[in-house]
Amino acid sequence: MNLLRAATTVGGWTAVSRLLGMLREVLMSYFMGVGVMSDAFVVAFKFPNFFRRFFAEGAFNAAFVPYFAGKLSEDGMPAAKKMAADVFSIMAWFLFGFVLLIEILTPYVIPVIAPGFSGTPERVDLAISFTRITFPYILCISLTALLSGMLNSVDRFWAASAAPILLNITMIFGLLMIPHSNLSSGEILSISVFVAGILQLAWLYWSCAKHDLRLPLHFPVITDDVRSVIQKMIPGMVGAGVMQINLLIDLQLASFLPVGSMSYLYYADRLYQLPMSIFGVAIGTALLPSLSKLWRISNTKQALHLQNKALTFSLFMNMPAAVGLIVLSQPLIALLFGHGKFSAEDVAQTAPALAAFASGLPAYVTAKVFTTTFFAQNDTRTPMKVAGFTIIGNLILNVCLMQYFLHVGLALATSISAYGQVIALAILLKKRGLFYLTRDLLYFGIKITSLSIAMGLLIYYIPSIISCMYIPSIFRRYHDVSFVLGGCTVGACFYMICSYFIGTMKSIRD
Repeated sequence: MNLLRAATTVGGWTAVSRLLGMLREVLMSYFMGVGVMSDAFVVAFKFPNFFRRFFAEGAFNAAFVPYFAGKLSEDGMPAAKKMAADVFSIMAWFLFGFVLLIEILTPYVIPVIAPGFSGTPERVDLAISFTRITFPYILCISLTALLSGMLNSVDRFWAASAAPILLNITMIFGLLMIPHSNLSSGEILSISVFVAGILQLAWLYWSCAKHDLRLPLHFPVITDDVRSVIQKMIPGMVGAGVMQINLLIDLQLASFLPVGSMSYLYYADRLYQLPMSIFGVAIGTALLPSLSKLWRISNTKQALHLQNKALTFSLFMNMPAAVGLIVLSQPLIALLFGHGKFSAEDVAQTAPALAAFASGLPAYVTAKVFTTTFFAQNDTRTPMKVAGFTIIGNLILNVCLMQYFLHVGLALATSISAYGQVIALAILLKKRGLFYLTRDLLYFGIKITSLSIAMGLLIYYIPSIISCMYIPSIFRRYHDVSFVLGGCTVGACFYMICSYFIGTMKSIRD
């Protein structure tokens, strides 16, 4: 399989989804703004998505995809499908019971997730109501993740990558219905999340059936294969979801900060997730099945080459994205969200949080590649241990930094702890002979970092440069639009042209 082609397929569809997601957030900021309602919905939306990283894309994929890929290559498709059907049934029945339990216990769960809400009872009541609507989403999206893993294992990436588009389209439709409905914006958005989960599951089930991968739902039976997947999944729940655990801690601590802090973090998080999802998740999704097969046949040389290839591609795309988000944080937030109920003060509070999150972007995607190597080796325990120390470090940094920087301190702590995680994973991989910092990779990193900083300086000084030039009044009137579009265009051209001449572009193609 061609890693670049597969990553491009995943990244392309993810890009479409994320762009629609940006439109969703723009409409959400316009109709909902920042306040009690938005804080309550953020909790209700993040809570099922927190478990999604464990039962779905994160821990589940880390355990299921390598096992399914190995079963497929060793025992053939019938045996692999039988194993997948057993896991599918176990997951469906377990999550049905889990959802039912949370629905009953929601009034007791919300005070744990957002303990700071106790000072504003209205936020508590709204969060409970919204969460009861959104939480069944975890059942649908987890089963969707299993079906996606099967398709990815047989090199069918597009259907799974396109599934999140349904969530964004459904929520956009719901937002557009707000002026024509008697329901509140939070209620409509919560219902949209639930409906989107059903649509995503139906889409992936149909796609699997189209490729002769239909899975029947039967009474759960714990076979040896199922037991192996579960055993690998449990430690991976922490290892793969470390960033989500950090974000949950941020959510809990942010509930103690002034009203709106959760919403500031939410909007900043959604924007920096755009490049991370397009490139980081795309690389991880495309890399895991291939690495699993290479390690299974002990092709160490090719596996290490593939890993370094993924690192160079990730850094090439994400280092300039991080610098660009930092430099353009204020005009980006103003351009996308500074309308309707989203005030100028909300822009001023959200922009530094975006810059703080963006500073950790290279670490997030590098960690994704490193953890993928562990998972491909069927080792989910080591990332779990590293994640445990990372979570502790993040908590300490959160408590220290939030005292001085409020919600921005929480975002900065998440970024710092991500770099600690990457360093620890790299050291452990090197000790096992699973990672080598080659001279080419080191020089590539230095070139990309230097070039990205130069690009950032160019973008930063664009206003000073163009102030000396004649600019039509229409462009001056739309300052944020001109700055963002002009900065992105000039920065991207500068980066790509310089990359061509210094040879970094050639490195990702070789």
